[in-house]
Formats: sequence, structure tokens, C-alpha cells
Amino acid sequence: MNWISEWALPKIKTLFGAPREVPENLWHKCPACEQMIFHRDLERNLHVCTHCGHHMRVGARQRLDYTLDEGWQRIELPKAPQDPLRFRDQRRYVERLREAQAKVGQEDAVVVAHGAIEGNRVVAAAFEFSFLGGSMGAGVGEALVTAARLAVLQDAPLIVFTASGGARMQEGAISLMQMPRTVIATRMVKEAGLPFIVVLCDPTTGGVTASFAMLGDIQIAEPGAMIGFAGARVIEQTVREKLPEGFQRAEYLLEHGILDMVVPRPEMRATLARLIGLLRLPERVAPPPPMDEVAEPVPALAAPEGPAVPA
Repeated sequence: MNWISEWALPKIKTLFGAPREVPENLWHKCPACEQMIFHRDLERNLHVCTHCGHHMRVGARQRLDYTLDEGWQRIELPKAPQDPLRFRDQRRYVERLREAQAKVGQEDAVVVAHGAIEGNRVVAAAFEFSFLGGSMGAGVGEALVTAARLAVLQDAPLIVFTASGGARMQEGAISLMQMPRTVIATRMVKEAGLPFIVVLCDPTTGGVTASFAMLGDIQIAEPGAMIGFAGARVIEQTVREKLPEGFQRAEYLLEHGILDMVVPRPEMRATLARLIGLLRLPERVAPPPPMDEVAEPVPALAAPEGPAVPA
């Protein structure tokens, strides 16, 4: 058998050439229907399954690429204190932060950008779920306040794409304080007369849902997105009842009035452009003038003369 390995196999390899290296990740498996999708078809369909329509999770910058016109610019955010409590569980919190920053390529779980959607100027903030589950710490709160101030400064609508597991417990009460802080940021936008639109993506839970994510002038969600505060199992154990089918899913919330619309990802860009065009009309209808400025009052008509009507 020695001559086969030493002489025959090298001759065969020389005859047919060296084996070609096949790139990885050419095919992706849908987590819903388990069908295989070619990577180019998946990218062309904005990471929505071509078989069942399942919306896969995408990153923050990828979501901004799908939504904003070409040429959008990322905003540099103020530095937030890292590991203010010197938290440690199985690992130090600062080590988890550094690992997430190196993996994702950004400082924290939110990317803020300004650009346009079909020519309509906007300021957008997008959560990155792969950065510690998109949890909201001091850095995320600072990012949303910066986005609100920029929207007021540029007189542009603010659009936030949420994908978060909630507050970042490694920062304790500092993380919880970002809930009222982000609510105040949304009030800045609304008091300036600017639209505040929230797009709820899968998943949006915890302190993000309990704060600014439910305060949009228009609430939009992607199909099948999980939206809620606590987990379904925790709610079942609390109320001691079986939850209905599809509880905490976008379609269920739409039927019960929590959301304004559920929009597929390929239609999101056009839908946002249409909403901004409706909310930001270039010319508003002037209110009617006060009654004292309309005209002189018309005198009352005299009653026609005739015989008196007996009492």
C-alpha cells in the first residue's frame, strides 16, 4: 500500500490540480423554517428569509445602510465613564466591555448618524444587539441625548431603531437612571415640534421598553419582533395564567393598539420617507382668524309685518 500513498496519490493530485478552497458562510440557515439561503440572496433581501419571511437580526450600521441614503455620516459620541462601580462577577466588567468593543468595532451599543431618507433629512440612532445584548448603560444614554440634541439643532426628525435586552445591570443605579434621562431626551425633540419615530426590532425588552421606546409619535415594528418588559415565563408565574399565542410579538401588539403599524424590512425605508413627508409638510394650513377680525356682524333681519298672533 506504500506505493499508493507515495507515488499514485501525488500523481493524481498533479493531474487534477490542487483542491480549491471553498469560502465559508456561503449559505445561511433560517432559524425559523430551517431552509438554506444563498448569502447573496439573503443580502439582496435585507436579511429576510426568502422562504418564510423571517426577519433575521442585523447590526446597527447595517440597518442604517438599509434605511438611510448613501453618504450618511456617523456622529462621534461623548465618552461615558467605563465600569463606574468596578463591577465583577465571573469576569471584570471592563474586560467584557473591551471584548465587545473589539468584536463589534464600536464604543457602545448605539450608533448615531445623520443623513437623509429619500431626501428627507433625519437623525437616526440604531442599537447593536451583539454589543452586550444592546443593554442600556451610561454610554447608551449619552448617545440618545446626543441624538436628540442634534435633531433639535438640525431641525430634523429623530428615528430610533431599538434592539435591546434592557438596562445594563453591571452599572447598577447608573444604568436605571438612563430611563428617565432618555425620556427627557425625547421631550426635547417633541417640544421642538419635531417627529420622534421608534422602530421596534427583535428583541426590545426591559428598561428600553419601559422608557423611551414606547414614547414615539409613531410606533413601528418589524414582523415577528419580540417586544415586552419581562419575559413570558416570568409573567406566567406572576399572573398564574397561560398567556395567549403570540404574546409579546409585534402582530399581537398591533391588534391590541400598542403599535401603529408592522412594516416588513424591505418596505421600511419607503414607509419612513412617507411618514416624514406627512409630518413635515413644507407649508402648513394657516389657522382661521379670530372671529372679531372676520367682518362686521350682519344685522338681524326685521320680522315681517302682519297681524298679531293671538296669545
